[in-house]
Amino acid sequence: MNDTDRVPDAETRDQAPQDADERSGAKVRVLESIRDTLALAGGRLPLKVFLEAVEQSSVAISITDASAQIIYANPAFERTTGYAPTEVLGHNESILSYKTTPRAVYQSMWAALSAHRPWSGRLVNRRKSGEPYIAELTITPVLDVDGSVTHYLGMHRDVTEVHRLAHEVANHKALMEAVVDGAPVAMALVDESGRVVLDNHAYKALIGDLGEPEPARAAFRALGATMGTAWDLAWQERRGFSEREIVFERPGPRPARWFTASGVWIGTMATEAGALFQPHRTAHMLLILQDVSALKRRQQEQSLAAVRQLLADQELVHSLREALRGAAYQLEAPLNMIGAALRLLERRGALTDAQALAGVLRDALDTGRDALERLQSALPVEHEEALTPLNFNELVRDVLMLATERLLATGVTVSWEPEPTLPSYPGRAIALRNALKQLVDNAIEAMDVRGRSQRELHIVTAAEGDSILVTIEDTGPGIPDELRLKVFEPFFTTKRASARNSGMGLPIAQDIVTRHDATLDISSGERGGCRIDLRFPLHGVMRTMEVVRDAGNDAPDAR
Repeated sequence: MNDTDRVPDAETRDQAPQDADERSGAKVRVLESIRDTLALAGGRLPLKVFLEAVEQSSVAISITDASAQIIYANPAFERTTGYAPTEVLGHNESILSYKTTPRAVYQSMWAALSAHRPWSGRLVNRRKSGEPYIAELTITPVLDVDGSVTHYLGMHRDVTEVHRLAHEVANHKALMEAVVDGAPVAMALVDESGRVVLDNHAYKALIGDLGEPEPARAAFRALGATMGTAWDLAWQERRGFSEREIVFERPGPRPARWFTASGVWIGTMATEAGALFQPHRTAHMLLILQDVSALKRRQQEQSLAAVRQLLADQELVHSLREALRGAAYQLEAPLNMIGAALRLLERRGALTDAQALAGVLRDALDTGRDALERLQSALPVEHEEALTPLNFNELVRDVLMLATERLLATGVTVSWEPEPTLPSYPGRAIALRNALKQLVDNAIEAMDVRGRSQRELHIVTAAEGDSILVTIEDTGPGIPDELRLKVFEPFFTTKRASARNSGMGLPIAQDIVTRHDATLDISSGERGGCRIDLRFPLHGVMRTMEVVRDAGNDAPDAR
């Protein structure tokens, strides 16, 4: 006890030591008083046993009178402070003060002792050698039968090393947190149930930016969509993964965000008391999300030119094929009529003029059929594109970027509602982009008429049951019910003659969609225009998806 306020001149005035008999008698009386406060089932503890327990205790024990003058110190006190009992008897406990403990600590201590309550706390003490140490101290007031304080029992131990280790751990933790919080990547520690138990500032920023209450769960859903059953197996077997690319679609005009996701499993020892002799480990995943949106957009800009050219080439070839098919179809009609007339003449008899006419018709028929065969042989060969895992959100995004100039030029506003996480679909990327582009171009053409003020293009992507739905709806004049089958015929159009790709957009889109075992339905939209629903079934293609994924991922962690 080091209260210089409550014991006047305690640090500057030494009292004369009591003689040995007085000190011995006082010690015995105090120990008897303390012992008497301990009630045991079989009666009082013998004073000798109590004294030996105090003497042999590993905790430094000192006893003072009511004025904080030391009248007893056990051997552990000497081992801790360096002071022999004879060197401190009669002195105030302030002899141990290092003079750096705040006054508020002493005020708290004396407030408790004055109220006859024990006090525990830490002080900075000084050994006999002058070396400071941290003492964890408990002081208990000893009361007489009248309830007055007669002595104080002090017990303390040196916790300097414990304090140092605790602060080292805290410092290391603070340094690690500073490094983690300063990292330009989002980090989250996730327990086995998928709950985030620790994260950094970059991760917290994602909560508001992505509109996700828990970005880690959204990342796990995206990983499940891209990895399929391999993700469930990796989670169950506690296997990590590295740099898996995922995308977060955001509603409205905000661009998508791309990340590479990596996960490392970390085993930690259980901390509950029951695990002391039965230790077990718990697993946590360190999830790391690195934003690669800027890099992805640069890559997209570089590839868009190539995609645009590929789509233009494919559109030209497809249009040429459809044009030649249409021409062949149109040519077959008069040839069929000539053939019918020729057969009719042949049945009527062998009149000279009829024979001559039949000869002419036969020559015309043969010539027409030769022309038809040459026309059919001129159809461009269409090379089948390989199947690859596709994300329809990315396909729609590419098409909208390609159509940006036309959308701005015609004053069309786009409302896109992508589902944040869509399952992968095994398809032909260029062909499906072309189909979507034909439909978007058709919608723009339908709305680009004089006097039409409302020009809105509404696109929705969604996973519905065992299929992926892509809806494209415009605010144009729509397609009448009686024409909803005829619009799929080559060259048929409801638009003005100067419109681009007149009569070929829907036949091209229908052909591509059909080759993907999907459906294209036309209906009236809620906004009064045309609504087109593309439905791509997932049932029956999951095995194809696994084959495609395996072909593109030779290594377990391949991207």
